[in-house]
Amino acid sequence: MALRFATDITTAETEYGTVLLDQRSGHYWELNPTGTLVVQTLLEGGEEADAVDAVIAEFDIDRARAEQDVAALLDLLRTSGLTV
Repeated sequence: MALRFATDITTAETEYGTVLLDQRSGHYWELNPTGTLVVQTLLEGGEEADAVDAVIAEFDIDRARAEQDVAALLDLLRTSGLTV
């Protein structure tokens, strides 16, 4: 599943990760390095499994935890209306 942010979402890279601004509500969201890696992988056309693999390779965590973390982030992005 490729990821695409809603048109009212602005992103900015920081030293720590990525900041998302929802221009509709004025709310900011800050993604840590793990979240940034997941989002970048999906924005580049990767699938959820590719994001899990990237997290495992970069942060040396077990697959179950990586799958849980990726799924939780994607659910949050969807339910918050940040993605389409």
